[in-house]
Amino acid sequence: MAGERPGSWFGFGFCGFGQALGSGHVRPVCSPQPLPAGADTCHVSAGWSYTAVVTRRGCLELSGSTSGAQGGCRDAWAQEGLLVVLREGSGPGSGALLQAWTPGSALRGEPLWAQKVEVEGEEAAACEAQAGMLPLLPDACSYVSPKPPFYRTLAPELLARRLELGAEHALLLGSTGQVFSWGGGRHGQLGHGSLEAEPEPRLLEALQGLPMAEVAAGGWHSVCVSETGDIYIWGWNESGQLALPTRSLAEDRAPAAVEGLNKDGSEVKRAAMGTGELYTWGWGKYGQLGHKDTISLDRPCRVEYFIDKQLQVKAVTCGPWNTYVYAVEKADC
Repeated sequence: MAGERPGSWFGFGFCGFGQALGSGHVRPVCSPQPLPAGADTCHVSAGWSYTAVVTRRGCLELSGSTSGAQGGCRDAWAQEGLLVVLREGSGPGSGALLQAWTPGSALRGEPLWAQKVEVEGEEAAACEAQAGMLPLLPDACSYVSPKPPFYRTLAPELLARRLELGAEHALLLGSTGQVFSWGGGRHGQLGHGSLEAEPEPRLLEALQGLPMAEVAAGGWHSVCVSETGDIYIWGWNESGQLALPTRSLAEDRAPAAVEGLNKDGSEVKRAAMGTGELYTWGWGKYGQLGHKDTISLDRPCRVEYFIDKQLQVKAVTCGPWNTYVYAVEKADC
């Protein structure tokens, strides 16, 4: 952000295959560690066996089971079976080029498929101010999927502001703060009060009248943060993902507020992040919760590393088995 002191990216969790977190040995990294290119990193996307890092200079760097580098990139989206890259257009107003690769052949030879993304007029100016939009594309009317058809369109009346994909479902945040969900619902991850699948985006009626500012999709659970700083979560709770006791509730079919994150009056700005403090919970086998151990938690717990280092957390990216955090030094009081 303009006028903000520069920060760095940190990572913790699974670090096998020579990923950005470690040396290639399959071992947990249980406490945050600075990424090698932390200060130059602007976006991180993590698959299970590889990580994609986009630098401020527009360079895409891959580490893990897939490796390589390429310039002229705006964003990247790492999935285990697909790597999607959003490249800069050839000139002002020329839009962007979307390319998809199988991870094993990433950035070498011809892409699996390519699609030019055209954005014109006022929409183009608005899109240029945004970064890290994948899987939602800059035109806000289409998105990419890890399964065919890879390029999918959205109804224009949805006015998408953000889109998140879980293992079997999708969440869409509209321009007015409304939330839509669709896809598989067998773990209650759609939030419609049933376990039925939804083939098309359906408005989340349980959140009507509560404008949302953020959405996030886990594998089989979902999270929303309201404009007033409350967090709502629903879906599968096998490892405490819902911040609820795992033995008393296996899955929640409708959104419920998470208790315990606002005790000091601070507002939640993003899922799992408060006013510069990071809280994590859920499955912790590979140290992806950042608490110096591999214990799973069914309640929010603050990551003390960033408090001890006098760092303020600004962004969080969760991979399947690891977590990446962007943090800056705290301003003097």
